[in-house]
Amino acid sequence: MVITVDDDPASLVELLWIRDAWGLKPPHDDVPPPLVDSPDPQVNENDGVDIEDWQAAWPELWNSTLRHAGEVRDPALFDAIRSTANNSAERMELLARITGPSWHDRFGEAGLERYQPWQTSQFRRRTVGLPTSVEEQPERRSLEALITAWRHGLTKIVTIPCRGAFTRIIGDHTLLLTDETRADPDAFSAALHQFR
Repeated sequence: MVITVDDDPASLVELLWIRDAWGLKPPHDDVPPPLVDSPDPQVNENDGVDIEDWQAAWPELWNSTLRHAGEVRDPALFDAIRSTANNSAERMELLARITGPSWHDRFGEAGLERYQPWQTSQFRRRTVGLPTSVEEQPERRSLEALITAWRHGLTKIVTIPCRGAFTRIIGDHTLLLTDETRADPDAFSAALHQFR
């Protein structure tokens, strides 16, 4: 049994930060709750940003980034990159297939000026609470439910640093959930049981 855990999905977290920092209100209700570590509000009348454009684009970017996070990567892509020239069009296309869509694709660095310091503090906070033994691993503590989910096709778990519970099946083999859900054995087991 092989399960991949992506506990730092960069493009998803970046989009959640943009949403929370800039006060975007996506027009549908199937989006994760706010980030655990709320970023400082970035809205400033002098910034000259087009919040309406960002708000309109955010759901599409979220959905395409979420779809990509739900895909299982073909290991041959990594091997193929090694045989391409630096900065070649072929290498850029392969890298795009691996990394997937992002805020940068549409808006570049706009709105992300203060993202890096937040991301650094977020990383430190998350690493402090990492399990120190195999028995403390969330997957080990919910092993029975994990095995059942794996038998039903689960091969990947993606976690996001949002408050409370939010669990969705994304793709044929992937489960998206909050760090909080994964850290709680009962909640994690219940989330895994959704994968049937």
